[in-house]
Amino acid sequence: MLMKCPSNFQFILRSSLQGAKELRLFLMAENNHPDKPLKVLEELGKEFLTEYLEKLVQSNVLKLKEEEKQKFNNAERSDKRWVFVDVLKRKHNQVGKMLLQTFLNVDSGSHHGEANLEMEEPEESVDTLKLCSSEEFTRLCREKKQEIYPIKETNGRTRKALIICNTEFKHLSLRYGANIDISGMKGLLEELGYDVVVKEELTAEGMESEMKDFAALSEHQTSDSTFLVLMSHGTLQGLCGTMHSEATPDVLLYDTIYQIFNNCHCPGLRDKPKVIIVQACRGGNPGEVWIRESSGAHSYRAVDLPRNMEADAVRMSHVEKDFIALYSTTPHHLSYRDKTRGSYFISKLISCFRIHACSCHLFDIFLKVQQSFEKASINSQMPTIDRATLTRYFYLFPGN
Repeated sequence: MLMKCPSNFQFILRSSLQGAKELRLFLMAENNHPDKPLKVLEELGKEFLTEYLEKLVQSNVLKLKEEEKQKFNNAERSDKRWVFVDVLKRKHNQVGKMLLQTFLNVDSGSHHGEANLEMEEPEESVDTLKLCSSEEFTRLCREKKQEIYPIKETNGRTRKALIICNTEFKHLSLRYGANIDISGMKGLLEELGYDVVVKEELTAEGMESEMKDFAALSEHQTSDSTFLVLMSHGTLQGLCGTMHSEATPDVLLYDTIYQIFNNCHCPGLRDKPKVIIVQACRGGNPGEVWIRESSGAHSYRAVDLPRNMEADAVRMSHVEKDFIALYSTTPHHLSYRDKTRGSYFISKLISCFRIHACSCHLFDIFLKVQQSFEKASINSQMPTIDRATLTRYFYLFPGN
């Protein structure tokens, strides 16, 4: 990939000399930065590396395909090194790892945001959803009729899914790569037969409002399930809105989500699977403890029936049932996201759905997502199944 071009070595030497001059100026001015000398040095190194890579590409010392070169040139200056490493790793994995370890520093961010890191190559790349054969669909529906959630016929079925993603914040860091997650999840859900609603850049109040509007959709009456995909910076208690700060929290509590879609407030989805996918940090402070939040939900009492009304005239239902949530990480821990390829969690989740949804029920698919994080290289993050109240197996039966 790196070509031998002696005539181009002069600009490398000039770049090195220029970097040396800047370093000397920095050292002379170090007294002006008594609190953050290492930070300034780090920024200087990043700037020098970016300039060096630009010259490698412009001079064709570094040979890139036209689309790769265009992606590099169009990237924000601060992201060029990430684009370069992504291209290099796909062409030569060992060289990419060496450059990553030598030049780049993973930024863990604050405890509100996912840490940015370079993603490993996926073990299996799946671009399309594997379909369930009509024979397998018929067999499972016949053999497990009493054990699985019923699936409506495609003709007249109106499945809806909601994606909420916050990328830009007033006080928190930009979530680079979030657009990749939106595109990937939207494509997957559409392949599974859902009409997807996407909402972006919302405060906590805005997220709650959009969820209430979505829960009230009449299409849920003729649907058999729903997916909620929520992606933002996060805390242990919930999802950060776009105005969140330490001084003025802007957080949508997870408990609020369950209240909006429970059987009292969302009758259209009663007895139907409600799947929640969360890509967000759930803390980062090792001194935090798990505190069970008191529910703000209203209390519901059974209405006394008239004496002449038979007991089977009404059907009792649990307030909260048929939920399952998969969080990208365990409580108190960070969740990781690659700046140019999206979050590792969403990437693995999409792959597992495309490979296994044709033959596995949802809980088993989630288990396979968790198993994909067992390797030591990614053990800093473990997806977590939470608040599961499914009473049957949920098969998606793609293609049926």
